[in-house]
Amino acid sequence: MGPLRRHGDFRLLLLGRGVSFLGAMVTYVAIPYQVYHLSGSSLLVGLLGLAELGPLLATAFLGGAFADAFDRRRMVQLTELALAGASGVLLLNAALSPRVWVLFVVAAVMAALDGLQRPSLEALEPRLVERDELPSAGALSSLVTTAGMIGGPALGGGLIAAIGLPATYGFDVATFAVSLGALRLMRAVPPPPDAERPSLRGIAEGFRYARGRPELLGTYGVDMVAMFFGMPNALFPALAVELGGGATLVGLLYAAPAVGGLLATATSGWVSRINRHGAAVCIAATGWGVGIVVVGLTPGVVLALVGLVVAGFADMVSGIFRGTIWNQTIPDRLRGRLAGIEQVSYSTGPLLGNVEAGVVAAVAGVRASIVSGGVLCIAGVAVAAALLPAFRRYEAAPVASGA
Repeated sequence: MGPLRRHGDFRLLLLGRGVSFLGAMVTYVAIPYQVYHLSGSSLLVGLLGLAELGPLLATAFLGGAFADAFDRRRMVQLTELALAGASGVLLLNAALSPRVWVLFVVAAVMAALDGLQRPSLEALEPRLVERDELPSAGALSSLVTTAGMIGGPALGGGLIAAIGLPATYGFDVATFAVSLGALRLMRAVPPPPDAERPSLRGIAEGFRYARGRPELLGTYGVDMVAMFFGMPNALFPALAVELGGGATLVGLLYAAPAVGGLLATATSGWVSRINRHGAAVCIAATGWGVGIVVVGLTPGVVLALVGLVVAGFADMVSGIFRGTIWNQTIPDRLRGRLAGIEQVSYSTGPLLGNVEAGVVAAVAGVRASIVSGGVLCIAGVAVAAALLPAFRRYEAAPVASGA
């Protein structure tokens, strides 16, 4: 808790980020629920991922370059204001005459804004605390994020059932008042005096660095493979119907993996004793696939939720080791640009995975899509590990005593 006691700007960032993320996760459930409610098509829900992917790819690398060149607080502030406007459009669409195409357009705009914001947000935290406080600050941020991933979807499902979609989107809009207020109270975080202006050459430098580090390429590749085949989120509205539930169950399905992530975080003391980080990522990614197979095979709500908790636990373990590899190997001057590459790597798999899940469900059914996705995830990770021997054997350097 030291960073919270000693650094006011970090407290403000954590407060604003936590409240805003809670609202974002409410909308994360509301958009696919509304698409499925209006269309009855899991394929359309899956295609939301395709609508989001292009804008994200177009802005994430640019957002990384901006994070290394401009005031990171200002970047977060401007994109947060734009995201508030996008949520306002969702509210109006739900309240007046709901249109599926509006949901697709707003989802694409939000993905583009997320691509611009996330690198600055990720690169902002290290500037607000001391270097030796980074592990504690990271743990606090992870706790707040995981809490939002649990509470947001569950709250979203409950709000949709209790007060309807317009008011649910209104809740998200209201959360931006807290985040924008907190950002306004923070001090400016200007770039270093020798920071380069955004340029294609600067973006290319980040790519060259990543390309020359097999351990980084491995983290990107294994996670993308696992998420592409084993991401069933687009099927949750349809799965909830098959399991005999409504909006509340949809929210619980979206929240369950984050419960597993929270359990992994709370019991993660053992990870510091593991040096084979590459192998750990591969094993954890396989665990995600196993959990998804359980979800597809089980006939009941409880076991489906348990399978998602197991999958979320494994995914968080993978994320812990991937984050450690990134933090140990990326220099500060490239952190924003590499954060953009990281965002693309961990967003592309789930977005395309939702498309794949929706297509397979349209052809073979919801259950077949989930089970086959989990099986292909396990097989895909095995193939990726075999093709990336340098990553599979990557071992973190031991920390010197007293460091």
